[in-house]
Amino acid sequence: MPVPTQKETVEVDLGGRTVTVPKGGLYDCYRMETDLDEVARDPRVSGVDFFRRLPKTKVDSAIGSTLTPNFYYAISTARLTMLAPSRAIRSRLPEELAPLETAPGVGLVSVMFFRYDVCDIDFYTEAAVGIAVKPARHGRLGFFDLVAGLKNEHLDSYVLSLPVSTEIAQVRGHDGYGFPKWVTDLDVDIDPQRTEARVANDAGGTDLALQAATPRQTAHRSGDRVGSLTSYTSIAGAWHSTLSQTNVLASGTTRLPRDIRLQVGEGRMADDLRSLRPIRTIQLDVMTQGQLALHMPVPTSVPSRTE
Repeated sequence: MPVPTQKETVEVDLGGRTVTVPKGGLYDCYRMETDLDEVARDPRVSGVDFFRRLPKTKVDSAIGSTLTPNFYYAISTARLTMLAPSRAIRSRLPEELAPLETAPGVGLVSVMFFRYDVCDIDFYTEAAVGIAVKPARHGRLGFFDLVAGLKNEHLDSYVLSLPVSTEIAQVRGHDGYGFPKWVTDLDVDIDPQRTEARVANDAGGTDLALQAATPRQTAHRSGDRVGSLTSYTSIAGAWHSTLSQTNVLASGTTRLPRDIRLQVGEGRMADDLRSLRPIRTIQLDVMTQGQLALHMPVPTSVPSRTE
């Protein structure tokens, strides 16, 4: 597989916007039509069987013609799940969405950090402040959605903040998916012993930062544990849903974690988290090895709360 240098970049066009990507990287070489046999030779990638069962299709989008899903071949993630007052959560949600509650008046919010080591759009890091919401559909009990969400099997969410570390990730995420993305310095380091992350603000200080002991990891065979996340965004005034599928290869959970330090500094993420008035952290989930397929958003019906 071509290995880009740290300094050399090339310019590419995404729906009329010019961004730089690593010269000789996956996006430069393949434009999303990545050779899976080449990826399989990367020592950081455990295998590509998960992706061989997910054929890509070409679609038109706000970033031009592109292939979907976007494949992430080697990733690690961390998620803090917190309780927060439903009243505070509702103040940050669009009218059409409602919080997923653990009890009357109490919902779930999360802080997440992502490291994408091998990806169709090259290495980048990401962080998020999100809200667990009720599925935008009728006829399903919220309790079962809550259980599935806490087990990382399926979760529906609305994202308030989603900073990233590269231009291409920002343009694709903002213009193509409708996510609130911006570019900033963002470090994420996750290994079986420690989980550390830091998001910088516009002044170079700390927006959000996390330090925690990594929960004991359990290995899974590829395809045995595949979770999904549905995120809702508004694009050009119309509601869309974005599906991401995670192939979990090594993960662990700590409930009511104590050995964590979440620094809430000054910045867009910190402001969003404070506005939700989190009460306590109930769970830390860390995946040290995984893979991801991120589908392009599709139009969806999101009924009004009053319906």
